[in-house]
This record gives sequence, C-alpha cells and structure tokens, in this order.
Amino acid sequence: MKNFPEHYKELNTWMDKLGVAIPEAMQGFAELHKASITPAALDSKTKELIALGIAITVRCDGCITFHVHDALQAGASKEEIAETVSVAILMGGGPSMVYGIEAMQAVSQYQQQGL
Repeated sequence: MKNFPEHYKELNTWMDKLGVAIPEAMQGFAELHKASITPAALDSKTKELIALGIAITVRCDGCITFHVHDALQAGASKEEIAETVSVAILMGGGPSMVYGIEAMQAVSQYQQQGL
C-alpha cells in the first residue's frame, strides 16, 4: 500500500524543484489551480471532489494524493469521497475501481494523521 501522506510531501518537494527549473510554467499552473478551485457557483469542496473523480478515471496516483488531501481540507467527509469514487467507477470501469480503492486508502491515512 502506498503511503499517501509521504507521497504528498515528496511531490511537494519535487514540485518546488520543478518550479526552479521552469518557473513561468509552474507559476501559470499555480494560478490556474487557484482560479479553478476558488469558490464561485460551486464551492471548493465540490470542485476538489470533481478533481478527485477525474484523477481516479485518468489513473493519476499523484493527482489522487493531492485531491484526497485537498478535499479533506476543504471539508469533504469519507462518505462524500466514497460517493465520488462510485461515480468515477461508473465513468471509468474496473481500472477506476482499483484507483478508487487507493483514494479510500489515502482517506484513511490522512485521517489517521488528523486531517
């Protein structure tokens, strides 16, 4: 089983290093992320759950790591994340079930750390 809290820390470290190598691109991505997650017609929690569903269907480990973390920080419950996994499985089939399991493992690990 992956250690999602450690993976989160490692990805942040490497994103910082990538920011040194390609600062304009990383700044642009950071601005896009901020603009996309800022509450408007949808709140940030809902947007993070959408991002998580997409992360599961496109099978992105790092994206699952970040969006489970950020969904929990935005106030998502384990049950809301489980329903997001359910919709991702609907849209992505069996592979999404495997990555959905990883998302639920991440929830458990982050919650054990008090997030």
